[in-house]
Amino acid sequence: MLVNSLKVKVLGTVAAVAASISIAIPAAMSQSVVKVDGSSTVFPITEAAAESFTKETGGKIRVTVGVSGTGGGFRKFCRGETDISNASRPILQKEIDECKKAGINYIELPVGYDGLTVVINPQNTWARNLTTAELRRIWEPAAQGKITNWSQVRAGFPNVPLRLFGPGTASGTFDYFTEAINGKAKASRGDYTASEDDNVLVNGVTRDRGGLGYFGFSYFVENRTKLTAASVNGVAPSEQTIRSGKYTPLSRPVFIYVNAKSAQNPAVRQFVTHYLRNGVAINRRAKTVSLPGPAYATVLNRFNSNQTGSVLGGKEKIGITLQELLARPR
Repeated sequence: MLVNSLKVKVLGTVAAVAASISIAIPAAMSQSVVKVDGSSTVFPITEAAAESFTKETGGKIRVTVGVSGTGGGFRKFCRGETDISNASRPILQKEIDECKKAGINYIELPVGYDGLTVVINPQNTWARNLTTAELRRIWEPAAQGKITNWSQVRAGFPNVPLRLFGPGTASGTFDYFTEAINGKAKASRGDYTASEDDNVLVNGVTRDRGGLGYFGFSYFVENRTKLTAASVNGVAPSEQTIRSGKYTPLSRPVFIYVNAKSAQNPAVRQFVTHYLRNGVAINRRAKTVSLPGPAYATVLNRFNSNQTGSVLGGKEKIGITLQELLARPR
């Protein structure tokens, strides 16, 4: 009788656990997930948006934010693997074609500004201001294996080895910089330390007196005690010079692209609405440069109106202003 009683108790306990599991698992699986991937430059903005959104919703909707570069992000997006793609440049024609082939429409939304920041080691006292011509001399394809010392960049620069650090070829920052400086996207010397992780670039320049690199403005702000930002054509990158476009040609808008089908998902719609309604505060938290406050209402209207396609038609436009970007019809 005692054994039978114990069996009943054990079976009852197992049944209770099983019942609790059968309830708990569907509840966990029912949690809405918004999937984002793409640009490392836009990552801090979207991450800040995800954090404030999670706080606002009490974690009922989970937002995952990956970093595979703008190009890598678009590849996933055009395969239907993500709801939103972070992009530090506009979608390119080949990516438009890939999305079209897969039946994916998208809504293009500018969410902030960036200024590609050229950084040097703090011990570098000679290259505090560089011209676009000098940057081209350093980074153009013809410089590979030839321009390897600072003394070759400008007469009077010291005999110090030039060590270069920059984004990988899947990066939108790489695309924009090479087009703005070298005149053609992806046209660059290849003998430099490349990484999609901007922290690798920060560490590389920090450790080498002759180091020079470039990446998004927020990563410089985050590491300004370790690095020096070089002025370009006499203009230093700052929130003011980037937003005004004075920091040219390296100022640019940055974007999120929302899968139009995903936009009908209440979780995605709620997240994007939160993102745009709080755009100024989110950029401030991410230490990035926001659009002017009223611009977010225009961008939100574009989202709510389900305006699909790209205003730039698959082409990079160096130096485009926000006014041009928002005024262009699809």
